[in-house]
Amino acid sequence: MKLTVLIDNNTLIDRYFYGEPGVSYFIQDDNINILFDVGYTGAFIKNAHKMQINLKNIDLIVISHGHNDHTGGLFDLIKLYTEAAMEKIKYNKPKLIAHPLAFSNKQLSENEEIGSLIVADKLNKHFEVVLSKEPIWITDKLVFLGEIERQNEFENKIPIGKVQYNGNEIDDYVLDDSALVYKTSKGLVIITGCSHSGICNIIEYSKKICKDDRIVDVIGGFHLLNPTEETLKYTCEYIKQNNINELHACHCTDLRSKIELSKVSNLKEVGIGLVLEY
Repeated sequence: MKLTVLIDNNTLIDRYFYGEPGVSYFIQDDNINILFDVGYTGAFIKNAHKMQINLKNIDLIVISHGHNDHTGGLFDLIKLYTEAAMEKIKYNKPKLIAHPLAFSNKQLSENEEIGSLIVADKLNKHFEVVLSKEPIWITDKLVFLGEIERQNEFENKIPIGKVQYNGNEIDDYVLDDSALVYKTSKGLVIITGCSHSGICNIIEYSKKICKDDRIVDVIGGFHLLNPTEETLKYTCEYIKQNNINELHACHCTDLRSKIELSKVSNLKEVGIGLVLEY
């Protein structure tokens, strides 16, 4: 598997790409081209073009969860495909995989819309949309986890705004938050968006679904933005106890959390243009 960072909060020195607070990764496995999240704007398309990555040749889009910094670029991607059709330029019509709640209305407050501005009905006109709570095996080695089991008591304790569910507005614990897991001969590589489910919950569920306790790497947001002392302490203890020797924590992981994580694991820098191969 080869993973290229198209969007992150961080840009690397002497690499001239567009950064924004969001996530988008281009993943290649078994001749399948996968787009994992699409950032907040169309900046990921500009970066892909600079990297000579052809987004008209995507087979699959995976959305980690429904917040706008992970779904906002869908508008620009639809424009890209629409313009290609108008100009009779060949392009794939990719499948889109997400949790059933990913495109529900999400609001932080009455005037703060934080969910996808494109709803499922519109997406169905442009993609083959598959919404699933259950894991979906994309290849023999790569799986979309679906809805993450939440087992521990120190993660995901505070809702993030409200979500529309069965006609009612309820506290949003971001049940749609999911991840990808890649099985290598040495263990699992876990790819996250924001880890609203809790990074430790995600790792535990990855082990269960893949039937492997070995973790090679975790890349993505860890949802450690000004975390409580309890959350940060137990997260670091979990990482240490599980012998997770390498982390690529980025996006929604603050400096204090990175410093603490670096004490228990080999923390690597992430930025747009980074390429990881497993």
